[in-house]
Amino acid sequence: MRIGFIGTGNMGTAIIKGYLKKNPEVSGNLAAFDADTEKAAQLSRETGIRICADTVELAGCSDIIVLAVKPNTYEAVLGFLSGHFTPDKTVISMAAGISTGYIERFFDHPVKVVRIMPNTPALVNEGMTALCRNKLVSDEEFHQIAELFDSIGKTEAVSETLMDAVTGVSGSSPAYVYMFIEALAEAGIAQGLPERQSYKFAAQSVLGAAKMVLETGIHPNELRDMVCSPGGTTIEAVKALQGNGFREDIFEAVQAAVDKSRRMTK
Repeated sequence: MRIGFIGTGNMGTAIIKGYLKKNPEVSGNLAAFDADTEKAAQLSRETGIRICADTVELAGCSDIIVLAVKPNTYEAVLGFLSGHFTPDKTVISMAAGISTGYIERFFDHPVKVVRIMPNTPALVNEGMTALCRNKLVSDEEFHQIAELFDSIGKTEAVSETLMDAVTGVSGSSPAYVYMFIEALAEAGIAQGLPERQSYKFAAQSVLGAAKMVLETGIHPNELRDMVCSPGGTTIEAVKALQGNGFREDIFEAVQAAVDKSRRMTK
């Protein structure tokens, strides 16, 4: 499976590096193109992947082409790519608001399209990727593409109608979590913890709590109650969070991201 990436920004680079961490032997099957030639060259030096001179060369050496560029560049990229794209190839789109139907309209022949919503923890093989497909992608092809993203974390197939929700809950949420970790750590520093230790305590606690949800199957409410001893310290902290609208803030943040994704939909 030869995979080409158009764009080597944060998300494209995270997927490439994460994939190679698990599968270093496939570097020869990966290629990339970026208008920022120095950025692309640096990625090649770090990973050993092939860098193409343009999208025509990339299309020629790839079975799957991942569009890892900003949504506002899709029209130009797809317009140029469509004339050099054979029906046996597959397009993978990771941009918020870009539908499979929008991509299909750029081609004068049927085209296989998979839409994904990954997130940046792919860089450390802990990404979460949602996938959907158009009707031309076979079960076997979809399974192969899911395996690519399974190698950098976890995947779930969803209806395309749910992609905006995924954007708010998963695609954008690492930013919310980083804000939470920063707030925890800074609060610890304010209480006298050294900075390095405070960030380690905060980040590891978030990692461990997330693993508890994923690996035990216990509902977060029950896990929270397991920490909250009657009359103890944790219940006081939880009461403070509830009183200050913690849940409501998260709801509003996710809704804002979902609304933006819906407004961007093409």
